[in-house]
Amino acid sequence: MNIALNPEGSDLSPYLPDEHGLFFLYHFTAEGVRTKDAAQAHWTWRSYQLSDMRARHEIASEQALPAPVREAFLTASHGCHIDLEDDWLYGDLPDLRHDYSAEARGLGHFRFALNETMLIGARKQPLQSVDTIRKAVENGTRKFRSPAELIEAVMGQSLDGMAAELGGLSETLDGIEDRIVCDAWHSERQSLVDARRQLVVIHRQMATLTSLFRHLDHSHRNDLPDPINDMAARLSHRAHTLYHDGEQLQARTRLLQDEMMAKLTMQSNQLLYILSVMTAVLLPMTIISGLFGMNVGDLPLVDTPMGFWVVTAVALFVAAAVYLFVRRLGRM
Repeated sequence: MNIALNPEGSDLSPYLPDEHGLFFLYHFTAEGVRTKDAAQAHWTWRSYQLSDMRARHEIASEQALPAPVREAFLTASHGCHIDLEDDWLYGDLPDLRHDYSAEARGLGHFRFALNETMLIGARKQPLQSVDTIRKAVENGTRKFRSPAELIEAVMGQSLDGMAAELGGLSETLDGIEDRIVCDAWHSERQSLVDARRQLVVIHRQMATLTSLFRHLDHSHRNDLPDPINDMAARLSHRAHTLYHDGEQLQARTRLLQDEMMAKLTMQSNQLLYILSVMTAVLLPMTIISGLFGMNVGDLPLVDTPMGFWVVTAVALFVAAAVYLFVRRLGRM
């Protein structure tokens, strides 16, 4: 559960920010241990509720942040980016929404800005990775000696979550493939569409992350400290790996859709073949019954006691001959 904390560390109601729009404020010593004594703090982590007007006011009035960084926090758009401004590394990165979010299993956005002594984070929905790292800080199971280490941990959790999503989608595709092979595919069309939609979203975000970290490496490599450059390289490698995993799964979904369409086409062709055979068989009978149903004189077999049966036998014989002929054509 995501418990909001005020600057003094007292618990507030779940998911409710304090009077400054803060979810929590953590202080860390140089050894990376959380401390409640601000005087011992080597760096701090603040997390804001971005949809809260009080939080937006606090961020807008934060003089330590350069103007482009404040603008990036407060903009209404959600374009992923990462950049450097006056020794502040800032950006907007994707993360999985928490399971208890009103819009669970989707992607949210985590905005951050960091320098050597401060990390400011903001989001609109509860995010899985941020909450996982927050719990680790609360429990004392993880130590973060710098804001860069914590951001790498958050992004690592986010990538782990997306890798788990890809793993779940891979299992879903395995089940769909098994049912298609066993010709039990009729109820799988919507499942395949849903899986492909999720893959498109995750794959697009992986492509974005890969390009963002590559841009950071190419544009600001000489301006960033070595630890942040190393962090960017590690995250870029992981995002690139997941990007290729997503490509492979997308290729599988396209192949499965092609195979399902082929089976659907085959089924349609079979139905058309049956209809064609029925039409060919019934057409001679329809012609014969139409001829003998005319109210004109000199109709043959009108006064013959066995006339009806003779006409019926002729119609059935012609229908059988046509049926055998059509079946023979179908086997050629």
